[in-house]
Amino acid sequence: MRIIEPTLKKNDNLAKWLICIFSFVVFAVVVLLGKFKLTLDLGFNVHIFATLNAFLNACTACLLVGALISVKISKNFYLHKRLMLTCLILSILFLVSYIAHHLLAAETKFGDTNHDGIVSNEEKLQVSSLRYVYYTILSTHIFLASVILPFILFTAYRGLTGEYPKHKKLARITWPLWFYVAVTGPVVYLMISPYYH
Repeated sequence: MRIIEPTLKKNDNLAKWLICIFSFVVFAVVVLLGKFKLTLDLGFNVHIFATLNAFLNACTACLLVGALISVKISKNFYLHKRLMLTCLILSILFLVSYIAHHLLAAETKFGDTNHDGIVSNEEKLQVSSLRYVYYTILSTHIFLASVILPFILFTAYRGLTGEYPKHKKLARITWPLWFYVAVTGPVVYLMISPYYH
């Protein structure tokens, strides 16, 4: 049981700039997605990207649990590092797939059973209070997903530079937020996917 050697050389100023710029760019791209749609016929159902997103989120949630167990119970720091880096890679893949889905897919509204883009009073009655559950989960998921990226990157940076007390302190905040986002992603998908058209 030995804490692993740092992977990166500590450079807080550079790290802060890179993390802030990258986080801002990702946030701006995601916000701008709502303004653009591409009308391309790719020859397949573009909601496959939403399915992939849910799968990537579910895998991330499982790996986050594995990483927590590996560091807290097994004290296997090498495994913890590999699992967390895999989570970062999955998050990058998720981001690409998420952008593809939002650029290519038409807007889907929860409860819109006839796919006319309007949720009528009758359709609202059909889903009843489940609408409130869906929108509560969706809004918390979106909010946390929009603010979690710099926390994830700073936590990873502290770990990779061998600043383990700072890494651990940040991880106490980052891990539960990231886990919540990773779990609620597939939940949102399962709830909205019946209304895809």
